[in-house]
Amino acid sequence: QVQLVESGGGSVESGGSLRLSCAASGYSFSGNCAGWFRMIPGKGKKREEVALIDSDYSTSYAESVKGRFTISQDDAKATLYLQMNDLKPDDTGMYFCAAVAACYPNGYGGPAQPPYGMDYWGKGTLVTISS
Repeated sequence: QVQLVESGGGSVESGGSLRLSCAASGYSFSGNCAGWFRMIPGKGKKREEVALIDSDYSTSYAESVKGRFTISQDDAKATLYLQMNDLKPDDTGMYFCAAVAACYPNGYGGPAQPPYGMDYWGKGTLVTISS
């Protein structure tokens, strides 16, 4: 049974940093595609794509986080990471990790979420940024 468990969320001031982790059991990020998504308060239940990392380690980011967030993975530890720097109040939300067997190319050398969505999801970790 596949399980993804996020950790590392918390409350920090604007300009601060956090590193989120997503530990997988019954699953390997190696050879697959994975990513981080977030649900922003007041924007309904839509999960906004934040960053993806493909099986060849190519990455893609939402415009709003480019240059501030970095997605990475440690295959030996079966763990996905999201390093978040220069955090802003607009980054506040519930952050989820997710995985799928394969992503599509986004036309810019990085991955895009497949149209049918991600296969596995964690339960999320809360990030709160104060101004």
